[in-house]
Amino acid sequence: MVLIFVILLIALCCLIMWRAGDGYETASIYLGRNLSEGVRGATINAIGSSLPELFTTLFFLFILHDKDGFSGGIGTTAGSAIFNGMIIPALVILVVVLKGIKSSVAVSRRVLLRDGIALLGCELALIFLIGGNTLTWVHGLTLMGLYAAYVIYMLRAMKKHQKAEGFIQQTDDVPESEEAIVAGNSDSLLKNLLTLNLEPIFIKGEIRSGNAWALLAAATAVIAAACLLLVKSCEWLGETLNVPVYFVAVVLASAATSVPDTILSMKDAQKGNYDDAVSNALGSNIFDVCFALGFPLFLFTVLYGPITLSPETLIHITELRILLFILTIFAFLIYIARRKMGAMSAFLLVLIYVVFTLYILGRAIDSDSANEISRFLARINEWINGLRFF
Repeated sequence: MVLIFVILLIALCCLIMWRAGDGYETASIYLGRNLSEGVRGATINAIGSSLPELFTTLFFLFILHDKDGFSGGIGTTAGSAIFNGMIIPALVILVVVLKGIKSSVAVSRRVLLRDGIALLGCELALIFLIGGNTLTWVHGLTLMGLYAAYVIYMLRAMKKHQKAEGFIQQTDDVPESEEAIVAGNSDSLLKNLLTLNLEPIFIKGEIRSGNAWALLAAATAVIAAACLLLVKSCEWLGETLNVPVYFVAVVLASAATSVPDTILSMKDAQKGNYDDAVSNALGSNIFDVCFALGFPLFLFTVLYGPITLSPETLIHITELRILLFILTIFAFLIYIARRKMGAMSAFLLVLIYVVFTLYILGRAIDSDSANEISRFLARINEWINGLRFF
Protein backbone atom coordinates (compact mmCIF):
# COMPACT_ATOMS: atom_id res chain seq x y z
CA MET A 1 0.00 0.00 0.00
CA VAL A 2 2.82 2.38 0.91
CA LEU A 3 4.62 1.52 -2.33
CA ILE A 4 1.55 2.40 -4.43
CA PHE A 5 1.09 5.67 -2.53
CA VAL A 6 4.70 6.75 -3.09
CA ILE A 7 4.57 5.88 -6.79
CA LEU A 8 1.37 7.92 -7.10
CA LEU A 9 3.17 10.83 -5.40
CA ILE A 10 5.98 10.62 -7.96
CA ALA A 11 3.39 10.58 -10.75
CA LEU A 12 1.79 13.67 -9.18
CA CYS A 13 5.18 15.41 -9.20
CA CYS A 14 5.49 14.69 -12.93
CA LEU A 15 2.01 16.14 -13.53
CA ILE A 16 2.78 19.32 -11.54
CA MET A 17 6.09 19.86 -13.35
CA TRP A 18 4.37 19.33 -16.69
CA ARG A 19 1.62 21.87 -15.98
CA ALA A 20 4.04 24.45 -14.56
CA GLY A 21 6.35 23.77 -17.47
CA ASP A 22 3.67 25.09 -19.86
CA GLY A 23 3.80 28.45 -18.12
CA TYR A 24 7.56 28.45 -18.12
CA GLU A 25 7.60 27.63 -21.82
CA THR A 26 5.26 30.52 -22.64
CA ALA A 27 7.45 33.00 -20.77
CA SER A 28 10.75 31.62 -22.03
CA ILE A 29 9.63 31.68 -25.67
CA TYR A 30 8.85 35.38 -25.37
CA LEU A 31 11.98 36.26 -23.38
CA GLY A 32 14.18 34.27 -25.77
CA ARG A 33 12.49 35.55 -28.93
CA ASN A 34 15.67 37.25 -30.22
CA LEU A 35 17.74 34.07 -30.03
CA SER A 36 18.21 32.02 -33.17
CA GLU A 37 16.79 28.51 -33.59
CA GLY A 38 19.15 25.97 -32.05
CA VAL A 39 20.68 28.55 -29.72
CA ARG A 40 17.34 29.09 -27.97
CA GLY A 41 16.86 25.34 -27.65
CA ALA A 42 20.33 24.83 -26.18
CA THR A 43 20.13 27.73 -23.72
CA ILE A 44 16.73 29.22 -22.74
CA ASN A 45 14.71 26.05 -23.41
CA ALA A 46 17.37 23.79 -21.92
CA ILE A 47 17.71 25.82 -18.71
CA GLY A 48 13.97 26.09 -18.23
CA SER A 49 13.23 22.44 -18.84
CA SER A 50 16.18 21.39 -16.63
CA LEU A 51 15.11 23.36 -13.56
CA PRO A 52 13.64 20.16 -12.03
CA GLU A 53 17.10 18.53 -12.09
CA LEU A 54 18.63 21.61 -10.44
CA PHE A 55 16.02 21.83 -7.68
CA THR A 56 15.98 18.06 -7.13
CA THR A 57 19.77 17.98 -6.72
CA LEU A 58 19.60 20.94 -4.32
CA PHE A 59 16.96 19.26 -2.18
CA PHE A 60 18.75 15.90 -2.22
CA LEU A 61 21.91 17.56 -0.87
CA PHE A 62 20.28 19.83 1.69
CA ILE A 63 17.76 17.26 2.97
CA LEU A 64 19.80 14.03 2.93
CA HIS A 65 23.25 15.67 3.27
CA ASP A 66 26.71 14.38 2.36
CA LYS A 67 27.03 10.96 0.74
CA ASP A 68 23.32 10.09 0.32
CA GLY A 69 22.47 13.59 -0.86
CA PHE A 70 25.26 13.77 -3.41
CA SER A 71 24.62 10.26 -4.72
CA GLY A 72 20.93 11.14 -5.16
CA GLY A 73 21.89 14.40 -6.86
CA ILE A 74 24.36 12.92 -9.33
CA GLY A 75 21.99 10.00 -9.87
CA THR A 76 19.26 12.45 -10.88
CA THR A 77 21.42 14.66 -13.12
CA ALA A 78 23.38 11.86 -14.83
CA GLY A 79 20.32 9.61 -15.12
CA SER A 80 18.35 12.51 -16.58
CA ALA A 81 21.17 13.19 -19.04
CA ILE A 82 20.98 9.59 -20.24
CA PHE A 83 17.18 9.81 -20.48
CA ASN A 84 17.43 13.09 -22.43
CA GLY A 85 20.05 11.72 -24.82
CA MET A 86 18.14 8.53 -25.62
CA ILE A 87 14.42 8.82 -24.97
CA ILE A 88 13.76 12.44 -25.97
CA PRO A 89 15.30 12.20 -29.49
CA ALA A 90 13.57 8.83 -29.92
CA LEU A 91 10.19 10.31 -28.99
CA VAL A 92 10.82 13.31 -31.25
CA ILE A 93 11.41 10.95 -34.17
CA LEU A 94 8.39 8.78 -33.34
CA VAL A 95 6.05 11.78 -32.97
CA VAL A 96 7.06 13.08 -36.37
CA VAL A 97 6.89 9.65 -38.06
CA LEU A 98 3.73 8.27 -36.42
CA LYS A 99 1.78 11.50 -36.95
CA GLY A 100 2.69 11.37 -40.62
CA ILE A 101 4.45 14.74 -40.53
CA LYS A 102 7.57 13.28 -42.13
CA SER A 103 9.17 9.87 -42.55
CA SER A 104 12.36 10.99 -40.80
CA VAL A 105 13.92 13.87 -38.87
CA ALA A 106 16.79 15.93 -40.23
CA VAL A 107 18.83 17.89 -37.69
CA SER A 108 21.55 20.34 -38.65
CA ARG A 109 24.98 18.70 -38.54
CA ARG A 110 26.31 21.99 -37.18
CA VAL A 111 23.92 21.79 -34.21
CA LEU A 112 24.70 18.11 -33.57
CA LEU A 113 28.46 18.58 -33.72
CA ARG A 114 28.38 21.78 -31.67
CA ASP A 115 26.23 20.47 -28.82
CA GLY A 116 27.41 16.85 -29.04
CA ILE A 117 31.10 17.69 -28.78
CA ALA A 118 30.42 20.22 -26.01
CA LEU A 119 28.44 17.58 -24.07
CA LEU A 120 31.14 14.92 -24.44
CA GLY A 121 33.74 17.46 -23.30
CA CYS A 122 31.71 18.31 -20.18
CA GLU A 123 31.15 14.64 -19.35
CA LEU A 124 34.85 13.92 -19.78
CA ALA A 125 35.65 16.85 -17.47
CA LEU A 126 33.20 15.40 -14.91
CA ILE A 127 34.99 12.04 -15.03
CA PHE A 128 38.41 13.56 -14.42
CA LEU A 129 37.22 16.23 -11.97
CA ILE A 130 35.32 14.04 -9.51
CA GLY A 131 37.72 11.19 -8.88
CA GLY A 132 38.47 11.26 -5.17
CA ASN A 133 36.32 10.66 -2.12
CA THR A 134 36.27 14.33 -1.04
CA LEU A 135 34.37 17.07 -2.85
CA THR A 136 34.80 20.82 -2.24
CA TRP A 137 33.44 24.11 -3.56
CA VAL A 138 36.22 24.11 -6.17
CA HIS A 139 34.62 21.13 -7.92
CA GLY A 140 31.25 22.89 -8.06
CA LEU A 141 32.76 26.18 -9.22
CA THR A 142 34.69 24.43 -12.00
CA LEU A 143 31.57 22.72 -13.30
CA MET A 144 29.65 26.02 -13.28
CA GLY A 145 32.53 27.67 -15.12
CA LEU A 146 32.25 25.07 -17.89
CA TYR A 147 28.59 25.90 -18.38
CA ALA A 148 29.27 29.64 -18.37
CA ALA A 149 31.90 29.11 -21.08
CA TYR A 150 29.40 27.11 -23.16
CA VAL A 151 26.69 29.81 -22.92
CA ILE A 152 29.16 32.59 -23.78
CA TYR A 153 30.34 30.64 -26.81
CA MET A 154 26.74 30.02 -27.95
CA LEU A 155 25.78 33.69 -27.73
CA ARG A 156 28.93 34.88 -29.50
CA ALA A 157 28.48 32.29 -32.24
CA MET A 158 24.87 33.41 -32.72
CA LYS A 159 25.87 37.09 -33.05
CA LYS A 160 28.65 36.20 -35.48
CA HIS A 161 26.22 34.18 -37.60
CA GLN A 162 23.64 36.98 -37.58
CA LYS A 163 26.22 39.54 -38.68
CA ALA A 164 27.33 37.23 -41.46
CA GLU A 165 23.72 36.98 -42.63
CA GLY A 166 23.43 40.77 -42.55
CA PHE A 167 20.91 41.25 -39.75
CA ILE A 168 20.57 41.36 -36.00
CA GLN A 169 17.07 41.11 -34.61
CA GLN A 170 16.53 43.89 -32.04
CA THR A 171 12.82 44.12 -31.63
CA ASP A 172 10.77 43.93 -28.46
CA ASP A 173 7.65 42.92 -30.36
CA VAL A 174 6.35 39.40 -30.42
CA PRO A 175 7.37 37.61 -33.65
CA GLU A 176 4.52 36.70 -35.97
CA SER A 177 5.04 32.98 -35.28
CA GLU A 178 4.50 33.63 -31.58
CA GLU A 179 1.53 36.04 -31.65
CA ALA A 180 -0.63 33.29 -30.18
CA ILE A 181 1.11 33.71 -26.84
CA VAL A 182 -1.68 35.89 -25.48
CA ALA A 183 -4.02 34.90 -22.67
CA GLY A 184 -7.45 33.96 -23.87
CA ASN A 185 -8.70 31.85 -20.98
CA SER A 186 -11.75 33.13 -19.09
CA ASP A 187 -11.87 30.45 -16.39
CA SER A 188 -12.05 31.53 -12.77
CA LEU A 189 -8.91 32.29 -10.78
CA LEU A 190 -9.57 29.33 -8.47
CA LYS A 191 -9.91 26.89 -11.37
CA ASN A 192 -6.71 28.19 -12.98
CA LEU A 193 -4.86 27.81 -9.68
CA LEU A 194 -6.15 24.28 -9.10
CA THR A 195 -5.23 23.19 -12.61
CA LEU A 196 -1.93 25.15 -12.51
CA ASN A 197 -2.99 27.06 -15.62
CA LEU A 198 -0.61 29.92 -14.88
CA GLU A 199 -0.68 31.88 -18.14
CA PRO A 200 -4.10 33.61 -17.74
CA ILE A 201 -3.29 34.41 -14.09
CA PHE A 202 -0.24 36.50 -14.98
CA ILE A 203 -0.87 37.52 -18.59
CA LYS A 204 -3.86 39.84 -18.93
CA GLY A 205 -3.99 40.58 -22.63
CA GLU A 206 -0.74 40.86 -24.56
CA ILE A 207 2.43 39.36 -23.16
CA ARG A 208 5.17 41.80 -22.16
CA SER A 209 8.54 41.53 -20.44
CA GLY A 210 7.05 42.35 -17.01
CA ASN A 211 4.30 39.73 -16.95
CA ALA A 212 6.57 37.24 -18.73
CA TRP A 213 9.11 37.48 -15.90
CA ALA A 214 6.31 37.18 -13.30
CA LEU A 215 5.00 34.05 -15.04
CA LEU A 216 8.52 32.66 -15.22
CA ALA A 217 9.05 33.20 -11.46
CA ALA A 218 5.71 31.61 -10.54
CA ALA A 219 6.31 28.57 -12.74
CA THR A 220 9.78 28.18 -11.23
CA ALA A 221 8.34 28.25 -7.69
CA VAL A 222 5.76 25.57 -8.53
CA ILE A 223 8.42 23.37 -10.14
CA ALA A 224 10.62 23.78 -7.04
CA ALA A 225 7.76 22.66 -4.76
CA ALA A 226 7.16 19.60 -6.95
CA CYS A 227 10.87 18.73 -6.81
CA LEU A 228 10.85 18.92 -3.01
CA LEU A 229 7.96 16.45 -2.94
CA LEU A 230 9.80 14.27 -5.46
CA VAL A 231 12.92 14.08 -3.27
CA LYS A 232 10.89 13.07 -0.22
CA SER A 233 9.00 10.50 -2.31
CA CYS A 234 12.27 8.97 -3.54
CA GLU A 235 13.55 8.83 0.03
CA TRP A 236 10.38 7.04 1.19
CA LEU A 237 10.50 4.65 -1.77
CA GLY A 238 14.13 3.77 -1.02
CA GLU A 239 13.22 3.02 2.58
CA THR A 240 10.21 0.96 1.53
CA LEU A 241 12.22 -1.13 -0.96
CA ASN A 242 15.30 -1.18 1.29
CA VAL A 243 17.60 0.06 -1.49
CA PRO A 244 19.92 3.10 -1.52
CA VAL A 245 18.21 6.30 -2.68
CA TYR A 246 20.84 6.48 -5.44
CA PHE A 247 19.12 3.69 -7.42
CA VAL A 248 15.70 5.32 -7.03
CA ALA A 249 17.13 8.65 -8.20
CA VAL A 250 18.86 7.20 -11.28
CA VAL A 251 15.71 5.51 -12.57
CA LEU A 252 12.66 7.37 -11.25
CA ALA A 253 13.79 10.85 -10.20
CA SER A 254 15.77 11.28 -13.42
CA ALA A 255 12.80 10.29 -15.59
CA ALA A 256 10.39 12.46 -13.58
CA THR A 257 12.58 15.56 -13.84
CA SER A 258 12.93 15.01 -17.59
CA VAL A 259 9.18 15.42 -18.20
CA PRO A 260 9.47 19.16 -19.10
CA ASP A 261 12.40 18.43 -21.46
CA THR A 262 10.39 15.71 -23.16
CA ILE A 263 7.22 17.74 -23.65
CA LEU A 264 9.09 20.84 -24.86
CA SER A 265 11.09 18.85 -27.41
CA MET A 266 8.00 17.04 -28.68
CA LYS A 267 6.20 20.38 -29.15
CA ASP A 268 9.20 21.77 -31.05
CA ALA A 269 9.22 18.68 -33.25
CA GLN A 270 5.52 19.05 -34.10
CA LYS A 271 6.20 22.65 -35.15
CA GLY A 272 9.04 21.46 -37.38
CA ASN A 273 11.76 22.98 -35.16
CA TYR A 274 13.92 19.85 -35.21
CA ASP A 275 17.13 21.70 -34.36
CA ASP A 276 15.55 23.14 -31.21
CA ALA A 277 13.94 19.79 -30.33
CA VAL A 278 17.27 17.93 -30.31
CA SER A 279 19.49 20.81 -29.12
CA ASN A 280 17.13 21.24 -26.15
CA ALA A 281 17.88 17.66 -25.09
CA LEU A 282 21.65 18.03 -25.60
CA GLY A 283 21.74 21.51 -24.06
CA SER A 284 19.76 20.22 -21.09
CA ASN A 285 22.38 17.54 -20.58
CA ILE A 286 25.17 20.13 -20.54
CA PHE A 287 23.14 22.14 -18.00
CA ASP A 288 22.52 19.00 -15.91
CA VAL A 289 26.15 17.85 -15.89
CA CYS A 290 27.66 21.28 -15.26
CA PHE A 291 25.23 23.61 -13.51
CA ALA A 292 22.46 21.42 -12.04
CA LEU A 293 25.20 19.40 -10.31
CA GLY A 294 27.84 22.12 -9.92
CA PHE A 295 25.73 24.83 -8.27
CA PRO A 296 24.22 22.65 -5.48
CA LEU A 297 27.67 21.14 -4.86
CA PHE A 298 29.24 24.61 -4.67
CA LEU A 299 26.52 26.02 -2.40
CA PHE A 300 26.44 23.03 -0.03
CA THR A 301 30.21 22.81 0.42
CA VAL A 302 30.52 26.58 0.98
CA LEU A 303 27.92 26.37 3.77
CA TYR A 304 28.77 23.00 5.33
CA GLY A 305 32.30 22.17 4.23
CA PRO A 306 33.66 19.34 2.05
CA ILE A 307 31.59 16.23 1.27
CA THR A 308 33.23 12.92 2.13
CA LEU A 309 31.94 10.01 0.10
CA SER A 310 31.75 6.44 1.37
CA PRO A 311 33.55 3.75 -0.69
CA GLU A 312 30.20 2.32 -1.85
CA THR A 313 28.90 5.72 -2.96
CA LEU A 314 32.17 6.46 -4.76
CA ILE A 315 31.87 3.19 -6.70
CA HIS A 316 28.31 3.96 -7.78
CA ILE A 317 28.97 7.50 -8.99
CA THR A 318 32.20 6.41 -10.71
CA GLU A 319 30.29 3.78 -12.69
CA LEU A 320 27.56 6.26 -13.56
CA ARG A 321 29.96 8.91 -14.86
CA ILE A 322 31.75 6.44 -17.12
CA LEU A 323 28.47 4.91 -18.32
CA LEU A 324 27.14 8.37 -19.10
CA PHE A 325 30.14 9.11 -21.31
CA ILE A 326 30.04 5.73 -23.10
CA LEU A 327 26.29 5.87 -23.77
CA THR A 328 26.53 9.47 -24.98
CA ILE A 329 29.13 8.34 -27.55
CA PHE A 330 26.75 5.60 -28.75
CA ALA A 331 23.87 8.09 -29.02
CA PHE A 332 26.06 10.63 -30.81
CA LEU A 333 27.05 7.99 -33.39
CA ILE A 334 23.38 7.23 -34.01
CA TYR A 335 22.67 10.96 -34.46
CA ILE A 336 25.35 11.44 -37.11
CA ALA A 337 25.35 8.00 -38.79
CA ARG A 338 22.79 9.20 -41.32
CA ARG A 339 21.71 12.60 -42.53
CA LYS A 340 18.19 11.81 -41.35
CA MET A 341 17.01 9.84 -38.31
CA GLY A 342 14.11 7.46 -38.76
CA ALA A 343 12.30 4.72 -36.85
CA MET A 344 15.42 2.52 -36.68
CA SER A 345 17.38 5.31 -34.96
CA ALA A 346 14.54 5.71 -32.45
CA PHE A 347 14.50 1.97 -31.77
CA LEU A 348 18.27 1.86 -31.13
CA LEU A 349 18.10 4.84 -28.75
CA VAL A 350 15.25 3.28 -26.75
CA LEU A 351 17.12 -0.04 -26.66
CA ILE A 352 20.20 1.63 -25.19
CA TYR A 353 18.10 3.22 -22.43
CA VAL A 354 16.34 -0.07 -21.64
CA VAL A 355 19.70 -1.84 -21.28
CA PHE A 356 20.95 0.97 -19.02
CA THR A 357 17.83 0.72 -16.82
CA LEU A 358 18.17 -3.06 -16.56
CA TYR A 359 21.80 -2.61 -15.50
CA ILE A 360 20.84 -0.15 -12.74
CA LEU A 361 18.10 -2.49 -11.51
CA GLY A 362 20.58 -5.37 -11.63
CA ARG A 363 23.05 -3.42 -9.48
CA ALA A 364 20.24 -2.66 -7.02
CA ILE A 365 19.51 -6.38 -6.53
CA ASP A 366 23.21 -7.34 -6.81
CA SER A 367 22.85 -9.56 -9.89
CA ASP A 368 25.92 -11.39 -11.25
CA SER A 369 25.71 -9.97 -14.78
CA ALA A 370 25.40 -6.39 -13.50
CA ASN A 371 28.32 -6.94 -11.13
CA GLU A 372 30.43 -8.19 -14.02
CA ILE A 373 29.76 -4.97 -15.92
CA SER A 374 30.57 -3.07 -12.75
CA ARG A 375 33.99 -4.73 -12.57
CA PHE A 376 34.61 -3.81 -16.22
CA LEU A 377 33.77 -0.17 -15.46
CA ALA A 378 36.06 -0.32 -12.44
CA ARG A 379 38.97 -1.37 -14.68
CA ILE A 380 38.26 1.60 -16.95
CA ASN A 381 38.30 3.86 -13.92
CA GLU A 382 41.67 2.47 -12.81
CA TRP A 383 43.08 3.37 -16.22
CA ILE A 384 41.57 6.86 -15.92
CA ASN A 385 43.10 7.29 -12.46
CA GLY A 386 46.49 6.62 -13.98
CA LEU A 387 45.96 9.59 -16.32
CA ARG A 388 45.04 12.07 -13.59
CA PHE A 389 47.69 14.62 -12.78
CA PHE A 390 45.92 16.05 -9.69
